[in-house]
Amino acid sequence: MLEFAVLGLLHEQPMHGYELRRRLNSSLGAFRALSFGTLYPCLAGLQGRGLVSVDNPEPTATSRRQRITYTLTDAGRDAFDRLAGTSDPGSWEDDAFDVRLAFFTRTERSVRLRILDGRRARLAERLAAMRSDTGAPRDRWADALRSRGEDATERDLMWVEELIEAERRSPEVRPGTLADPSHPAFNPPPRNPTKEN
Repeated sequence: MLEFAVLGLLHEQPMHGYELRRRLNSSLGAFRALSFGTLYPCLAGLQGRGLVSVDNPEPTATSRRQRITYTLTDAGRDAFDRLAGTSDPGSWEDDAFDVRLAFFTRTERSVRLRILDGRRARLAERLAAMRSDTGAPRDRWADALRSRGEDATERDLMWVEELIEAERRSPEVRPGTLADPSHPAFNPPPRNPTKEN
């Protein structure tokens, strides 16, 4: 998942290691505690496989260390596309699902739906297990915690069902087609109000 997330972020634009770590920490919950000691070996591995290139280091005004910019290569784009095109049970587990969802824009619709359906099934199983748990007697604190977990899972399940419904209702947008908002038909040239009709 870390490689997938790094490739996905670099797909947007080249970044320094510090910016990559900041985005991974702040945007993708699975990496909130990600250290440079984990990130830099990942970047080195991606570079070694030709998926990421290193641009000339930039000197910084506040430090003697030079900032290295990481850029996605064509092979890196292909690798990201392959990863984005896969769906397996790991894709709809908690942290992996969040990472996959963050890059759904670059994921084919059929794969998005498989991942969403898998997530819905996983949450439904979890909710059923919570509701059928008639284990040892609990005190009010344990009951409050269990109730909170049920409520959160039920809300997540409803949210995923809404995403699935919206995905099924919306037409698939392919780049360059009339449904693509960047298509020229969506941005006609402005009319010249001084020109007579």
